[in-house]
Amino acid sequence: MKILRTPDERFENLPDYAFVPHYIETSGLRIHYVDEGPRNADPVLLLHGEPSWCYLYRKMIPVIVAAGYRVIAPDLVGFGRSDKPEQREDYTYQRHVEWMRAVIEALDLHNITLFGQDWGGLIGLRLAAENEERFSRIVASNTFLPTGDIHPGKAFLRWQRYSQEIPVFHAGGIIKGSCIIKPSPDVIAAYDAPFPDDRYLAGARKFPMLVPVTPDDPASVPNRTALKVLKRWQKPFLTAFSDSDPITRGGDLFFQANVPGTKGQPHVTIEGAGHFVQEDKGPELAKIIVNFLAT
Repeated sequence: MKILRTPDERFENLPDYAFVPHYIETSGLRIHYVDEGPRNADPVLLLHGEPSWCYLYRKMIPVIVAAGYRVIAPDLVGFGRSDKPEQREDYTYQRHVEWMRAVIEALDLHNITLFGQDWGGLIGLRLAAENEERFSRIVASNTFLPTGDIHPGKAFLRWQRYSQEIPVFHAGGIIKGSCIIKPSPDVIAAYDAPFPDDRYLAGARKFPMLVPVTPDDPASVPNRTALKVLKRWQKPFLTAFSDSDPITRGGDLFFQANVPGTKGQPHVTIEGAGHFVQEDKGPELAKIIVNFLAT
């Protein structure tokens, strides 16, 4: 792999973001993560999606830490301060799962509460299903676990085509367009910070094409296996979807109908939020997670 690394100065003086960077090394890659709160506290693993990075969680981390928990928020490979393989073919669904598995193993995390949104759910739900002993709770938000056996929906297919055809892949602009409360220009610039030029965007460009949309996709079999585990998952499982996300609409009802751990949980629909619910309603979402942990 030819690896790109975003210069550190790109991450200086970002609005509302003053977290100390931490790194692990795996398979020749450096993966960045935020690690806040007491090291001996139960960890809350915040996994972001496409095309964001852990900056998306800047409004949530202080609320969860203030409640006494440890927060781990990694940047997926290809995003944020993590290394970025330059070739699209270097990115696969399975590799993304293994890269994040390396993080939780390197930090030896146990009793994890997973929060996964967008690809954070696609990756995180696989991790939870394949490493049940490490996870105690799950919060799913605007995400799903596709196998290719069900049509992904017209909204997703439109996004998939758009992601491949747009001449300039503007991460900040994409996030702005998927929010109800539009971010300020300096926040949009912070979402663009990891990508100095198009060479750094191979992972962001490839992600939409890694979602299984046919039953014979390479990720279909492991995702089906993970779904079988989730269909007998008895540990607490909360859905916290937003009311204005056309891509994942209805995913919360699927989980509630198929995952035993959802029974009796205080599921919420967050009003006035788009796909990037963390950006639109971060503090509110963090309080939902804290309340879930308290019960």
